[in-house]
Formats: sequence, C-alpha cells, structure tokens
Amino acid sequence: MKNVIITGTSRGIGFELAKQFASNDFQVLALSRNQKPLNELQMTNIETLSIDLSSSADLKKVQDYVSSHWKKVDIIIHNAGLLVNKPFTELTKNDFLNVYNVNVFGVAELTQLMIPYLNNGSHVVTISSMGGIQGSMKFPGLAAYSSAKGAVITLSELLAEEYKEAGISFNVLAIGAVQTEMLEEAFPGYQAPLTSTQMADYIYSFATTGHQFYNGKVLQVSSTTP
Repeated sequence: MKNVIITGTSRGIGFELAKQFASNDFQVLALSRNQKPLNELQMTNIETLSIDLSSSADLKKVQDYVSSHWKKVDIIIHNAGLLVNKPFTELTKNDFLNVYNVNVFGVAELTQLMIPYLNNGSHVVTISSMGGIQGSMKFPGLAAYSSAKGAVITLSELLAEEYKEAGISFNVLAIGAVQTEMLEEAFPGYQAPLTSTQMADYIYSFATTGHQFYNGKVLQVSSTTP
C-alpha cells in the first residue's frame, strides 16, 4: 500500500480526500485539529493526528509517526488553509502571522521534516488559490490570505528545482470557488459550481498521476470568478 499525508482533513475537500484515498487502498495520515469527523468513519487505513500546523512540536509528531510506522511517503497534499477576511487597514501583524503560519510556514516545515521519507516518484501537491495567481482578479479583505497563497506557489516552484534530481515532484493546484465553509467565510452567500467531493475527485487523480506529466507547475483549476 502507498502512503499519503493530507492536511486539513476535518471538513471540506480534505475530509473527502481522506475518504477517497482510503477507499483506494492508501494508508492515510490525516492531519487536522479536529480528529472526530474522520474517526467516526472508523476506516481502518486512516490514522488521524491532532495537529496544529503552526506548532513545531505538533509537526514533530508527524515525523515520529512516519519514522515509526511507514519509513516512506508517496504523496503529501498540503490542503489546510486559514483565511482572515478583513479590510486591509484592520489587519494586524498577528493576523498576517496566523495566516502565514498555516498557509506558508506550516507547509514549509512539514515538507522539511518529510524530505528524508520522500523517494523517486513521490509527489507533493500544494492546494493554493486563484487569489494567489499573479494577474488574477483580487478581492478586498483577502490581503493576508491571497498573498500567502502566492508565497506558497513560489515555494513549490523552488522546491521542484531543488529536488528534481531526487525525482521528487512538487506541483500546485490553484483552485477557484468550491462550496466549502472557507468559501462562505470569503464570499458569504456565493454559490460555487463545484462541491468538495467533485474537487476531491480531481485532486485525487492529479496527486496520483500528475507527477508523471508535471513538476514545478501551477495549474489553475477554476471555471468561474471567484
């Protein structure tokens, strides 16, 4: 069985991804602050860890688990995200730090810890946003979120170059509107054209096959604005 780590699995896309990978005979390490939703499914090949991505001590638990139980990681999906929706003049330094701790620094630190367990053919997929794409339409209130999503795109491009000789692929999916709780926080009342399950289907397919075609690429996965 192959091994996949997914962050942000308590709801939305991450929750659906964990179920889909487990149903397709992957060993799943599901990381989120709230383990209850997945634990209630009682799927034997899903292991949940209560993790705060902004905590180095919590991330060390992931390393300890992988070292003890797996020895290798085939896929990482950096799906977790934190969004603050405030006018720019009301954003505090702590608002920026909280968003970047999850959306950028947590991605970087978890990837650092997992590098020793990634092999030729491993695929690291970061879920970004259309808001992080240079030249895309931007929306008021999302300065911290969208700038963080732009930063993580550049990080992934750099890692693809740094680890290409090792055969480790790094790619980004910049997704548009999906009907999730986070979308409601950003655009209250907006009805997205895609459900979490539909987007999870796409991400599953890309995570398992995309590294055969792409490395260091950012794919825009959106048919609407936002």
